[in-house]
Order: sequence, then C-alpha cells, then structure tokens
Amino acid sequence: MKPVPHPIAALSLTLVSALALSACSTAPEETEGAAAAPSETVEVEDNNGAQTIALPPSSVVALDNRTYETLSDWGVELSAASVSLMPDTVDYAQDDSIIDLGPHYEPDLEAVVAAEPDLIVNGQRFTQYYDDLSSLVPEATVLDLDPREGEPFDAELRRQVEVLGEVFGKQGEAAQAIADFDAAIERVHEAYDGDQTVMAVSTSGGEIGYLAPGVGRTLGPVFDILGLAPALEVEGSTDDHQGDDISVEAIADSDPDWILVLDRDAAITADEEGYETAENILASTEALSNVTAVADGQLVYMPADTYLNEGIQTYTEFFDSFADALEAQA
Repeated sequence: MKPVPHPIAALSLTLVSALALSACSTAPEETEGAAAAPSETVEVEDNNGAQTIALPPSSVVALDNRTYETLSDWGVELSAASVSLMPDTVDYAQDDSIIDLGPHYEPDLEAVVAAEPDLIVNGQRFTQYYDDLSSLVPEATVLDLDPREGEPFDAELRRQVEVLGEVFGKQGEAAQAIADFDAAIERVHEAYDGDQTVMAVSTSGGEIGYLAPGVGRTLGPVFDILGLAPALEVEGSTDDHQGDDISVEAIADSDPDWILVLDRDAAITADEEGYETAENILASTEALSNVTAVADGQLVYMPADTYLNEGIQTYTEFFDSFADALEAQA
C-alpha cells in the first residue's frame, strides 16, 4: 500500500504548483503587453506643418483666446494659461489651480516650465512667443492654429476646432460647433437683402473707430463671410484693435442701413469708473442721429466678451443675433 500524503503537505504542494503555473502563464503576457502598448498618438497639421501628439496630453498650456471657450466646454484641464486675458464668461477664469502666465505684453514664460507641458495651444496674442516657448520646453508640442493670413477666416475657425477635436478626442463636439456656426451663417444669408449697406465700428474710450471690410479687427472678415455690401471703403485701412480714425461725419455721410458694433471696452474695462457702453456712445453722437441704421434701430452688437473671446462660438452667437435682427426687419 502506498503511503497517504499528509493533508497539509498536499495542500502546500498544490498551492506551490498553482502559483508556478500562474507565473509561467501570465509573466510572458505581461511582458508582451508592455512591449506591444506604445503611447497612442495623433498627427495633425498646424501653421508650422505636421505635429505628432501623444494621447492623451498629460499637461496642457493654453495661450490662444480663440480656443478658451472650446477647451472649457470640452472639460479640458489646463496646467497653465493666460488667465489674465480670459473673460469671466469662461470657467477657467475662476479656476485657481491654473498657473496664470499673465498677459501677452508682460508674460511669465518661465512659469511655463513649471507646468511641465507636453502640449501648448499657442496663438493670437501669444503667436510672437513661439520660438521662446519651443526653446523653454523643447519636449512639448507647440500647436499654433491662429487664422492664417490670406485664408478665409470662417474656414480657419472651422480648421481650429476640427484639429482640437482630433487632439482631445472631441470630434463629435467639434462637428456640432461647426454645424451651429454654419447654420447661423446660412440664416444671415437667407435674411439679408444684398442692397442694404453695412458699416462696422468699434467703440473704446468713448470714441468710435471704423472697422474696414475685410481687414478691420474682428468684424472685418464678417463682410466676406456673410456677403455684406460695405457702406464705406477707405483706402489704406488697417486692422488696428481700436479701429481706424475716421470722422463720424464720414460715417454719417455713408448712411449705412446697418451698423455692426464691437464694444472693445466691454470685455476689459466694463467694471471701471467712466466706462461708457457702445450703445450710449452711438446714441449720443449727434452726427449719427439721422443715419438710417441709428434712426431705424438697426444696430447689432457683438457679445460683450468678444474682445477677449473671438472663437467660433462668439461668431455663432453674433451671426444668430444679426439674423434675428434681419428677420425682425423683413
């Protein structure tokens, strides 16, 4: 008769065998898995060519005002940004965990290093610092999607959102933002009478500036996007952020049917003493009192935060407001 093993000894032998088999069967899989699972990447085109970005970005720095509302809506966490240049309408402005890099005219670029970014969304007011950022954090991808000169502005806004959608896995949200933008444009096209003339102006410090069709800051591209007939075209016009210094008499003489308005100060000095709204400035300017647009109340104002928030959502909201006004006057 064969001896019967002691129960405890048998159990120990079984456990040792099981562990050995488990180690033999799992160790190679773990090793193979680790070797076969490189970081996922996406390749996109920006203003400087092809960019390969590891997904998901672990630390994001944002410096382009046109992207803030988009990134905020998508729930993208930021390590650092120019919080000083954010309007209160963007949630990031109240997020104390974000390192504030300051405004473009006195940025704390050294603080970017502390954020250890692997992705920097650069552009607009910070475009000039591309080389500095690339030098300070050479391991980071500096993504520049600022609208390119000579390209249709509306197409550039779509491109910006599409690329960001690829980077942050928000393709569906990007498509919806573009669809809303296109729908607002179509509404204006359907409601606008091509014979009506349009003037674009900005107000700042109590003064009225002329925003030229095509080149004027913020509202200039709107003429091409919407197919608007300019009430006045002035040779040598610029994209100055306060508009060109054209006399109100010249504006009045052009007698526009519609006036589109950018209140520059509404986004930066609305809480300061002495701030005067664009509406009050235009209403109290006697030289404009008999202008068709003023007399008929055909003035359309860009959102109050526009000067610090010029992304696709800003234009969608404005185009819808313009369409509302056109449809009401039809």
